[in-house]
Amino acid sequence: MTPSDLAALPPGHDLGVSGWRRIDQACIDRFADVTDDAQWIHTDPARAARESPYGGTIAHGYLTLSLLPSLRAEALPALTGVRQAINYGLDRVRFLAPVPAGARIRVRVTLTSAAPKGTGVLVATRNTVEVEGADRPAVLAETLTLYMTDRDAA
Repeated sequence: MTPSDLAALPPGHDLGVSGWRRIDQACIDRFADVTDDAQWIHTDPARAARESPYGGTIAHGYLTLSLLPSLRAEALPALTGVRQAINYGLDRVRFLAPVPAGARIRVRVTLTSAAPKGTGVLVATRNTVEVEGADRPAVLAETLTLYMTDRDAA
């Protein structure tokens, strides 16, 4: 499949689902260290067990969002003829439910649109981050990826 083939697919086409990824406390703590966001609801398991409405620590919303590129790489079909893929942006992001420490998440990727842009193809997708066993998704994010194709090298 090439990026141009995506344009022939209807909006709403399911592009794939990643495998499950565990978000443990060590991962949450590393993200807190890198971002200087050590709010107790993320980093203090004892206090979170006592005071949090979630009964324990939860992942930062932005941690969950930052995992989209690697989760999407698992979920999306292999594309041929791609010289470079560029994260073009986000159109909409919503944090709908917490990701408790120790939970497993995955992403379901659905095509929104694909159209030529300059010398590439701009692909918009809806990314639903699911938490194993939860009723609601943790994150809904609409992403834009610009695929520069091999024909651009000429």
